[in-house]
Amino acid sequence: MRGAILLGIIVMLAVTLVPTLRSVIQQRNDTVALQGKVAQQHLTVEELEKQAALWEDPTYIEEQARERLRFVRVGDRAYSVTGIEAERSEEQAAQDPLVAAPMANESSPWYGKVWQSIQIADRPTAGLAR
Repeated sequence: MRGAILLGIIVMLAVTLVPTLRSVIQQRNDTVALQGKVAQQHLTVEELEKQAALWEDPTYIEEQARERLRFVRVGDRAYSVTGIEAERSEEQAAQDPLVAAPMANESSPWYGKVWQSIQIADRPTAGLAR
């Protein structure tokens, strides 16, 4: 009789403690995952602060304006090179996806062209040709 009572008490303790222990373990795992995420975000913030510090420098701003926006100073000469597309290697051209145009001919009415484009858009890989 004493053994059954002791066994009942042990079972009751297990029933009450196991979910609590499971939630404690889950919370610890969540805490570790969140600490890793916070560390990654700290690195991102440091990188963004470095970029913000670069934008405080007028020479960096001028360099970016020249490269990105093709700005030139008064009196400088700007040269534009055209025809670079022909010099691209075949590997680079093979990496670019080819998109097929709608198959409707020019003599078809506008609603036929619209319907053709809807049919092509309905198939995700219809425009890719390799």
